Amino acid sequence: MTHIAVLDIGKTNAKVVVLDAETGAEIASARTPNTVLTDGPYPHYDVEALWAFALDAFRRFAADPGFDTISITTHGASAALLDADGELVLPVLDYEHEYPAEIRAAYDTLRPPFAETFSPRLAMGLNLGAQLHYQKAAFPEAFARVAAIVTYPQYWAARLTGIAANEVTSLGCHTDLWNPKAGAYSALVDALGIRSLMAPVRPAFDALGPVLPEVAAVIGTSVPVHCGIHDSNASLLPHLVGRKTPFSVVSTGTWVINFAVGGDLARLDPARDTLANVDAYGRAVPSSRFMGGREFEMLSAEIGNVSEEEATAALPSVIAKGMMLLPNVVSGSGPFPGRKSRWVKAGGASRAERHAAACLYLSLMNEACLGLIGAGGPTVVEGPFAANGLYRTLLAALTGRPVIAVPGSTGTSQGAALLAGIAPVAAPETHVAPTAIAGLDAYRAAWLAG
Repeated sequence: MTHIAVLDIGKTNAKVVVLDAETGAEIASARTPNTVLTDGPYPHYDVEALWAFALDAFRRFAADPGFDTISITTHGASAALLDADGELVLPVLDYEHEYPAEIRAAYDTLRPPFAETFSPRLAMGLNLGAQLHYQKAAFPEAFARVAAIVTYPQYWAARLTGIAANEVTSLGCHTDLWNPKAGAYSALVDALGIRSLMAPVRPAFDALGPVLPEVAAVIGTSVPVHCGIHDSNASLLPHLVGRKTPFSVVSTGTWVINFAVGGDLARLDPARDTLANVDAYGRAVPSSRFMGGREFEMLSAEIGNVSEEEATAALPSVIAKGMMLLPNVVSGSGPFPGRKSRWVKAGGASRAERHAAACLYLSLMNEACLGLIGAGGPTVVEGPFAANGLYRTLLAALTGRPVIAVPGSTGTSQGAALLAGIAPVAAPETHVAPTAIAGLDAYRAAWLAG
């Protein structure tokens, strides 16, 4: 195998990349916004625009540089309801949609306990089981036409191949639908009456089949399509192959997802956004999360452009005067539920000071998330935060453990490419040893008490 094409759909953006199987280098890429439409019965993803984008990219990349197979990774908390012809019965629901109070209350009486699913009750539609319950309760006539329910990466695999499947990394990411210890569906599947509708579970590594003839005619090639994987687990997969436990992985994007490989499920606290994810091999991995990428994007837009050198120079004054940003910039998730963000001692602060305080906020949130899942060993940071030198330094200092930064934004794409059977590629890494920062311990204590 020479080249692997990856369809990579994140919550904010979607892309198609082609990776070199020998070096792991990204040799072609195209991207587009992942738009949420507000027409129809509820907010939903513009899957037809994504489909047109993907086909066009596959067509162009099949001609140059060419590819031998397709793999898929997408964000979690989404599924597709298909009829007997493989068409959508209802639009693919945006997980940030909030349901009526009576529907939420009814769902709470159905969902299994945390001890069975290791899935906390989350806001909006972040529990996929809540989405399915909402769609069944609010749209019973349409739901009656459902012939198959597929998780989101597998929806795209089904469109490409005509073969419906489910897969454990998407079933096991806070859906309420999966029992990670048993490696089987939870009691919720029967409570919702959907067991017969759930498409067969296939390994992420499986080649489901070649693209449909009509797809091959459009893109100009007939290649196999792999089952696909949840994006955070795609980021985790190369580390599972190449590192010794214990270690933790911080996968950054819209969400900051933390995995404690070799951690302890018994430490998980459902009230603080901890859970068990399920890796590509079907194993439960203690995890935690907060919407750090979205938060930093909002803060950066508010603060304006600041160089890393300026922010680093401002850090001592921020710590000395106790200027801080308290949780949560984005409500509804993270280790400090119910808290509302506010600035402390920020009057007259410069942009550089605000940026430094924002980096302190992110690193403190991340340290809290890692502590909740019993993380040990080095912390591997991949995705956009890996390029934030001040955040890396602060995270190493706060945890007292080395940070290994893996730069670039293709961690999910490279992980998905591993499904095709290529060896993991050694990416350049930046190692940050923990160092003492004057006043940081007292600052942490004040922040936690704030």
